[in-house]
Amino acid sequence: MVGKVISASSFSGTVGYVMKEESRILEAEGIMPPEVKDMVQDFKDQTLLNPRLKNTVGHISLSFSPKDAPRMTDALMTQIAKEYMQKMGITDTQYLLVRHLDQPHPHCHLVYNRVGNNGQTISDKNIKLRSAKVCRELTEKCGLYLAPGKDDVRRERLREPDKTRYEIHDAIKRCLPRCAGWKGLEKQLEKQGIGIRYKYCGSTDRKQGVLFSKNGFEFSGSKIDRAFSFTKLDNRFTLLQQQALHRAELLGNLSAAAGNYRSAFAGLFGGMGGGTREEPAAPSPGGKIDAIPLPPASSPVGVSAAQLQRKPGESPEEHIARITALLDAAAAAMAIAAMERRRRMEEQKRRAKMKI
Repeated sequence: MVGKVISASSFSGTVGYVMKEESRILEAEGIMPPEVKDMVQDFKDQTLLNPRLKNTVGHISLSFSPKDAPRMTDALMTQIAKEYMQKMGITDTQYLLVRHLDQPHPHCHLVYNRVGNNGQTISDKNIKLRSAKVCRELTEKCGLYLAPGKDDVRRERLREPDKTRYEIHDAIKRCLPRCAGWKGLEKQLEKQGIGIRYKYCGSTDRKQGVLFSKNGFEFSGSKIDRAFSFTKLDNRFTLLQQQALHRAELLGNLSAAAGNYRSAFAGLFGGMGGGTREEPAAPSPGGKIDAIPLPPASSPVGVSAAQLQRKPGESPEEHIARITALLDAAAAAMAIAAMERRRRMEEQKRRAKMKI
């Protein structure tokens, strides 16, 4: 379900359009159908209750997917439209609801008076945003077909400027996974003939908006897709940078822990001959840690190959953090074991000397 807010300047033109051939009235309130001139006059009469309101005509089309056509009876369409009006605050006013039959997809037109029955103003503030939210709510509530988004749009049928807008959309979508920041995105899009221009806050150098251009057309990021607004793209790049720093810190900690582990291992097992093998400490994003030695199977300290394996559902970062803690604990235990072994050896030497 999609609600399209349509600009209208007069009731005569709007009512005349919606009452064209291949249409039928679903419901009317506060006006006398079916004659267009009578309905127009009814609408105009009520506008006198609020002469200061200049834009008095409300016009919204409600469209449904062709996949909903088999179940979209007049009764269901009317029910959905009235609930839409209620959620949008289009209440206590005149309205005309007309179903059009000239397209394969079911749709209807709602014409309403922005001057309410008591002279109050029917607000149009943020009407497009509110309409999109209400349409999604009703789509889910009524079990209507929910289109997956821009991926299903047939590019070959588009005309300018939509054709270029979708070309930019598809290019950004392809490039983003390979870009860690604005510079990378600029470079990738430049190869495809797409320019980037930024909007700045007043006379400062603080960016607050982004525009993409191609083929002589320019669009703000949010007009291409909400996900491509400056704020959302900037947040994405900031998060990527933070994640990169976090990964670097994790790898640094893991490398240090592996070094301490190898030193402690050499101190405990270095003079014991063979019986040990090496295993990679952890596969890591953006880096590699050298393999670490594993103690003999009979040893009570150290780590095992099974402990080094990544657990189901464990992210790479969680895996690295766990292995780091495991190596730190094992290094401390081996250091204590090595100290205890040296103490016993010294004690044995002391006793041997006493016997002599």
